[in-house]
Amino acid sequence: MIQFFYENLPESVNTDYKKWLEDLILSEGKKLGEINYIFCDDEYLLKINQDYLQHDYYTDIITFDYVKGKTISAEIFVSLQRISDNASTLSRDHEEELRRVLAHGILHLAGYKDKTEEEEKEMRRMEDLYLDKYRDSRI
Repeated sequence: MIQFFYENLPESVNTDYKKWLEDLILSEGKKLGEINYIFCDDEYLLKINQDYLQHDYYTDIITFDYVKGKTISAEIFVSLQRISDNASTLSRDHEEELRRVLAHGILHLAGYKDKTEEEEKEMRRMEDLYLDKYRDSRI
């Protein structure tokens, strides 16, 4: 089950996103466990980054991995401020950037990394693949 939490959940986050993310998980040969997306602001996510990862910088997403075997479970914290800033900086559509970050968290749980240049290219390729699948499903 995929759940979204936030005081004022963005209108764009809807059941289409849940279905799309579930399809992503299944396409990767995984099973859906319990995934909670927690939408927050920069300061909230910075505090999590400092307290749990000992990193002192802003980020758009932090994923706490509870994967067991092929079953994907996690708590995924997403900074809506960072997504807006990144979309603006990169001249991307805000909703597209939000979907990219949501997929990014799931792809990490499915085993994709992004520490090296090669891994990052593969991560971007997979994000693009699933973003295209979302767009195709909306036609």
